[in-house]
Amino acid sequence: MILTEFDYVRPVGLEEALTLLAGTPGARVLAGGQSLLPDLRTGAGRARLLVDIRRLEELRGIGAGPEGLRIGALTTLAELSADPLVRAGAPELAAAARANGDPQVRNLGTVGGNLAADGRATDLPVAAIAAGALVELAGPGGLSTVPAEEFAASAPSAGTVVTALLVPETGRAGAFEKTADRATRYPVCATAVRVTPGGPRIAVTGATARPLRLRGVEDRLRAGPYTTDTVLAAFRAEPRELFVPGRGTSAEYLGHLAGVLTARALARAQALA
Repeated sequence: MILTEFDYVRPVGLEEALTLLAGTPGARVLAGGQSLLPDLRTGAGRARLLVDIRRLEELRGIGAGPEGLRIGALTTLAELSADPLVRAGAPELAAAARANGDPQVRNLGTVGGNLAADGRATDLPVAAIAAGALVELAGPGGLSTVPAEEFAASAPSAGTVVTALLVPETGRAGAFEKTADRATRYPVCATAVRVTPGGPRIAVTGATARPLRLRGVEDRLRAGPYTTDTVLAAFRAEPRELFVPGRGTSAEYLGHLAGVLTARALARAQALA
């Protein structure tokens, strides 16, 4: 096992945390630690300073208002999966949280950490994309928001902290489906959907290089119906290079698997509706 050396500090407020992150090259945020700590143990990750934000109460809690759901970044995956506001307003997020890891991981892992980790190996980013969610960030320039799809495309900027996940549209029918790697519980392929008046929103991860919204599939299904045959046909029309083979899987297999999981998710979402 590779040992790494780093300093550790527990700030009392978000402003102090941001100051520490901005003033120390190589500083890393510690929330649930489910990805960061294993990386530090094995040498896959490095840190000069760990900024432990776990006691920042302003980053906790789930609330609903006129602008939708606000989910604090330190909300655990277990809390997210069980919350009645989330289950009613963004069921795809609740389902993705339930599918993440095992109970220990869900009790420690946080919304912010899951979003900021390698999105291909976590479940929440794809559900956030399907839900049309925004990621709220705090940094040197203050608070800002970025669409979940855009956030998943690049690593968070140094010195920033994920503060919340915002879901502007609530009460829509949504669902999440996943085929997991047996050893790691990471998604071989996971899909999330949301059925809206303008048509479905569909996102996929695991089978692709990063979490992606599949607008081409959405366009082919816009007129409906969302049957298994029509969904699989829509996925067959997608470029095979979109799907990244790995661990004995082919692009052809992953494209088919993504279609099957999406058909199941759409059927589940329609049943909820």
